[in-house]
Amino acid sequence: MIAKRPQTVEEYLSQFPVPVRQKLAIIRGLIFELVPQATEKIGYGMPSYKLNGRQFLYYAAFSKHIGFYAYPNVYLRFKEELKNYKTGKGSVQFPLEEDLPIELLKKMIQFRAEEMPQK
Repeated sequence: MIAKRPQTVEEYLSQFPVPVRQKLAIIRGLIFELVPQATEKIGYGMPSYKLNGRQFLYYAAFSKHIGFYAYPNVYLRFKEELKNYKTGKGSVQFPLEEDLPIELLKKMIQFRAEEMPQK
C-alpha cells in the first residue's frame, strides 16, 4: 500500500515520531523567525519555502538524518563549520541522534535569504 503524500507541512510533520517532529519544527520555526516573508508549501514531498517568488530552501526527515537543502553557495560559505557533517553539492545531513546546530542553521538560513534576488 502506498502512503498518501502529504499536502501540507502539518501533514508532513505528523508522520514522524515526536523527537523527529520536534527537530523539524525547530527548523521550520527558525525559517519563519528569520525570514517571516517566506512562503511554505510541500514540494518534492517535503517542506519547501519560497522567497521573492523563487525557491529558497527545503528540509526533510529520513531514517537516520534530517536533510537540509539550501543550495551550493550556502555550503561553500559554511564549509568549515559543516566539516563534521555529510554534505553534498546542495545539501547537508544532520544525524537524528545529535542535537541540531541551531546557531549554524540560523547563519545558513540568513545567508541564503540575503543572497536571494529581490523582487
